[in-house]
Amino acid sequence: MTGKTNPNLKLTALRGATTSKGDTDYFIKDAVIELIQELITRNNLNQENIISITFTVTRDLTSCFPASIARKNFNFDKVALLDCQQMFVPNDMNFCIRLLALVYLESFKQSVHPYLNETAKLRPDR
Repeated sequence: MTGKTNPNLKLTALRGATTSKGDTDYFIKDAVIELIQELITRNNLNQENIISITFTVTRDLTSCFPASIARKNFNFDKVALLDCQQMFVPNDMNFCIRLLALVYLESFKQSVHPYLNETAKLRPDR
């Protein structure tokens, strides 16, 4: 049930990030699946309450598209998905995948933003 029909849901932006072990289809797929599973689990999300997910990747990840992985592995046929390249900043983290998800979350729940693997140091408060 979406927020339009359920007043107990609020539109929420969730952030998250992870790192891939390298620039291969296998490593990127593994990282994206883990990140999305954690986003869903930690926030107790139902698929119909996920509106969109924007992925960004550092410029060293070129083997595949995270959005395509999400669509195929989570059946996100009705979720708007987008891939972008993260702006280059010297000394930034390598093989980094970030996401911004717009979701309907139960109004009484706190948002949980998963920062996995090497990205945990980006947000020590999470």
